Amino acid sequence: MKTVSSTEAKTRLNALLAEVERTGESVTITNHGRPVAVVSPAVPRGRRFGQFPGLVIPDDFDAPLPGDELDAWEPAS
Repeated sequence: MKTVSSTEAKTRLNALLAEVERTGESVTITNHGRPVAVVSPAVPRGRRFGQFPGLVIPDDFDAPLPGDELDAWEPAS
C-alpha cells in the first residue's frame, strides 16, 4: 500500500484519486509519519480469473444463456 504525507495528499489529491481509481489500490495518508487515513476504491474491482490478470469475469457469468445461444450448441439434425 502506498503512503503519502498529508501535505503531498493536499497538493496531489486529484492525481491520488485517479491513481486509486485506476489501480484499485488504497493509499495511506500520514501526518508527521503517523497513519491517519486511508483512501480506498469506492467500487470493488471485477472478479479475476486465475493466472489471467487481464481477464475480467462479468458479474452475470453464471447466468443461463439465452435460448438462441443454447440452440447453437445443439448438434445439427
